[in-house]
Amino acid sequence: MPGTFVSIYVLAFDLDDRDQPVKAFDPRPAATEEAAIEEGRDLDARHAGVIVWKRKGDPVVGEEGEPEIIFQSGKVGDFA
Repeated sequence: MPGTFVSIYVLAFDLDDRDQPVKAFDPRPAATEEAAIEEGRDLDARHAGVIVWKRKGDPVVGEEGEPEIIFQSGKVGDFA
């Protein structure tokens, strides 16, 4: 659909002292799904959990769709 866009994000989680997942950093935007999944797999080796998601948006009406998870591994918490 004209005017729509897709935003892709990568986020890693570490565990706090109660073994609960907490964000290791703010969500990072990615240029493509392939790049985001590659980064997610790389981060998976160093963090308790990783999630990669995308959202479709329409700036004309100011709407952003629900997150669609495209890669997930380990323990993750709130991300969106």
